Amino acid sequence: MSITKRDVWADWADMAQNLDIAALRALLTVAETGSVTQAARLLNLTQSAVSMQIRRLEEALDKGLFDRANRKMALTRAGRSLLDHARRICAENDAALARLRAADAEVTVRFGLPYDLVSPQMPGLLRAMAEQWPMVRLQLVSRRSSVLRRMFDAGELDIILTTEDKPGHEAEVLASDDLVWIGAQLGRAFCERPLMLSIEESCAFYDAALEALESVGIEAKSAFEGQSDEMASATVAADMGVAVRLSRYIPLGCVALGPESGLPAIGRSRICFYDTGRLTGDPVDAFRAMLREAYA
Repeated sequence: MSITKRDVWADWADMAQNLDIAALRALLTVAETGSVTQAARLLNLTQSAVSMQIRRLEEALDKGLFDRANRKMALTRAGRSLLDHARRICAENDAALARLRAADAEVTVRFGLPYDLVSPQMPGLLRAMAEQWPMVRLQLVSRRSSVLRRMFDAGELDIILTTEDKPGHEAEVLASDDLVWIGAQLGRAFCERPLMLSIEESCAFYDAALEALESVGIEAKSAFEGQSDEMASATVAADMGVAVRLSRYIPLGCVALGPESGLPAIGRSRICFYDTGRLTGDPVDAFRAMLREAYA
């Protein structure tokens, strides 16, 4: 005689027995208070309802859970054995309900990051957040790091990423990276004097670039005006000037320029994470974890 999967599932269903969470909560509350009366008050039930829940649990398990001698509600050996399980089951039940209820509530995160940290991580991270935590509404702001710090300090942003050589005391440094000169592939702009800089003056790397050039006597001049990181990268790729980037983020069409270019070393910068801590809950914690992993 062959045994089918249907037979196995049928046998399993016959043997399966589920513990009533309400009854477990009654057991737990009576055990902790030592009184059916107090447990009934805490559970907002009648004393008879609490007693009935415990009685049904005892009948289902075919074991006495309380020693009712002398009108005292003392746990039996079986009751003590079940108590720890009851505590964990009730805690897991409450945690699951809290998470599901929180998942239904939309949360808005005001998040800022500088232009040079948008790619390549941010598109995939935003897509993952939209799929896994659709209740999170991200208000994205892309500005220079100095501007983001001012907005954060003014309470206008909840979480920011920055690139800084001197992080604030509240910053969490995710990574440290070399600053490098970048130029066009097979370009010659780095040879020109004065050196044409495709760096916006408000960029965090602008002053560092000027100081490094001045230290070796190289005169510099701005290659463009504006506040577009894409335009700055485009002028570099077109061999109209050079710029400074973190070594890990070289724009398309550009290459890092080494010592052979004759340009001086600039130093290092840090990718920093700032968080007001105002927002709580699993969705926001997931966003924080994704940011840390993506930019570490």
